[in-house]
Amino acid sequence: MSDAARRVPIEPQSVDAPLTRSAVFLVLSVADTAEAYATTRAALASVADVQKNVAFRDLGASLSCTVAIGSRIWDSVTGLARPTELHEFRRVQGARHTAIATPGDILLHIRSDRRDLCFELERQLLGLFGTAVTVVDETVGFRYFDARDLLGFVDGTANPVGQALPDSTLVGDEDEHVAGGSYVVVQKYVHPLAAWQSLSTEQQEAIMGRTKADNVELDDAATGQKSHKTLATIEDEAGEHDILRDNMPFGSPGSGEFGTYFIGYARYLSVIERMLQRMFVGDPAGLHDRLLDFSTPLTGTVFFAPSAALLGTLADG
Repeated sequence: MSDAARRVPIEPQSVDAPLTRSAVFLVLSVADTAEAYATTRAALASVADVQKNVAFRDLGASLSCTVAIGSRIWDSVTGLARPTELHEFRRVQGARHTAIATPGDILLHIRSDRRDLCFELERQLLGLFGTAVTVVDETVGFRYFDARDLLGFVDGTANPVGQALPDSTLVGDEDEHVAGGSYVVVQKYVHPLAAWQSLSTEQQEAIMGRTKADNVELDDAATGQKSHKTLATIEDEAGEHDILRDNMPFGSPGSGEFGTYFIGYARYLSVIERMLQRMFVGDPAGLHDRLLDFSTPLTGTVFFAPSAALLGTLADG
């Protein structure tokens, strides 16, 4: 067992749940009253029990729900010491593109191989919250072929595996009062699919930094704009810093909506923030991620997913 594993003895939530065929990304806003905070606290403490009741209908369907809490309500709802890096999403302004910040107090990331189980768990959980919350955004994602996005490329290739997964996603003794928790960033992107499809496969591959058919990593050009693959990779004197992406496509051909829901879990929020800075501002500044010419963010929110043990303590008030 590594030192990092020994430093996180607390049971985490299902951050590392397997990639499923269906998911719901539910962002809620909590009313600013003592009664709403109390209701929210009780609902959060009950999520695990409700999940078990729904999952029992098909134990092989990999139903899970990760709960995360935003900065605005952390103190009022949890009454616990704040995670060191937790704050609201910081807008990133580039010369051509902007990562916007949008409201959100609670994130429910529901995953399963069955859409009906996702639906039922969401329905029951919203019943627990009742009028204490309003839905800010509800996005239903689906697995597309062999884990591809709607742009046609395999998504999540750089995700950590093995011991690197908890090392990259779970807070350790650097912030031991929230050990076993994880920072979560969500962004909902939409794509002008016709414009993207007007590019040649070679142009698309140069933007992404990988081949489209077989997902082989490409070398960056010696000069000019770097690929998405390179700009989304964070390295420093300590080495490469990974995050876990559980992105999913969403959309409706009938309404012309085609998108990717980005969700990143990280041990350090600063890693995702550096990634967004490189993408939107550029490295060097002015040479932004060309994928953003075909991907517009509609949302941007930060949460913290406490350990399962910490969530359970909320029932004590």
